[in-house]
Amino acid sequence: MPASLCAGLRFTPEQFAELCQANPEAVLELAADGSLILMTPAGSETGARNGELFFQIMAWARATGRWKAFDSSGGFRLPDDSVLSPDASLVALDRWQALSDSERRGFAPLCPELVVELASPSDEGPRSRTALRQKMAAYQRNDARLG
Repeated sequence: MPASLCAGLRFTPEQFAELCQANPEAVLELAADGSLILMTPAGSETGARNGELFFQIMAWARATGRWKAFDSSGGFRLPDDSVLSPDASLVALDRWQALSDSERRGFAPLCPELVVELASPSDEGPRSRTALRQKMAAYQRNDARLG
């Protein structure tokens, strides 16, 4: 979907979920105002850093047995109705287990306790440092404990 076409469109979280199901190749997020955030693929170096980051978070979550780890492909429906996908995140296992099966299959309706976003000096658009700072502020407004 071209960025110029997306500029004025607004979606509910339910419409966004339908859009994602109909376009599984698209990498999108939903802002709290209902606008789409078009994500571009990360550079290879950032992708490698993200893989290492997720490996470390997953290993720690498994070792403690109290956390569920997520990579960058997992989206969360935050309390402000945005749908965001941190590069890596952790949710307390008891909060995850309290969700219904359908809530787990969709965009889990919660904000992770830990969210991690990686930036590279060359990133622009939705991966720019300014955009990531704004995204981290949104996570904090939605009760993320650490970012």
